[in-house]
Amino acid sequence: MNVAIGLKAHSGWAALVSVGRQDGSFVVSTRQRIDLVEEAWAKQPYHAAEHLEPARARDRVAQGIAQARRMAVAELRTVIDREQSRDHIVDAVAVLTGAPMPAWTVDEILSVHFRMHKAEGVLFREVLAQAATACAVKLVTIPEKELGAYTRLSKRLIALGATVGPPWAKDQKDAALAALIALEHD
Repeated sequence: MNVAIGLKAHSGWAALVSVGRQDGSFVVSTRQRIDLVEEAWAKQPYHAAEHLEPARARDRVAQGIAQARRMAVAELRTVIDREQSRDHIVDAVAVLTGAPMPAWTVDEILSVHFRMHKAEGVLFREVLAQAATACAVKLVTIPEKELGAYTRLSKRLIALGATVGPPWAKDQKDAALAALIALEHD
């Protein structure tokens, strides 16, 4: 079965739903939460660096980003390997994205509290996208604000939810919709 993996990022973790086509229908192959950090502070690396001396703050942010990148690749690789062990072919990884962020330096981000929130939101989306590339899988990015334009897929999404049962939370629905969109682009 050919599958696509949909990902919805949060601070330090992501909702992951893998959807495939089987006998003309869509099925959920995998539904789980993946961790993107090993240590609690890394969920908000800019906040963790906020009161540090500038050089130490930059190092702390770099450590948090590196940790998130490692974890994203490891977690995604594990899911891809599991799908392949089931004789599934992972065609794409779809990552829900937000608005782009200016090319601020760490110092510029730390100087404005709102920027720290923005940077942390972008960080986890970016490491997921980078993980797809590192795992040599086609990356499909979908602006989260555009999910509403895919109403034609809402019946399929409802049917998927009925097959997996609760909990079928909004982040899982969004990740599944991203996977469906990626399958359509295939």
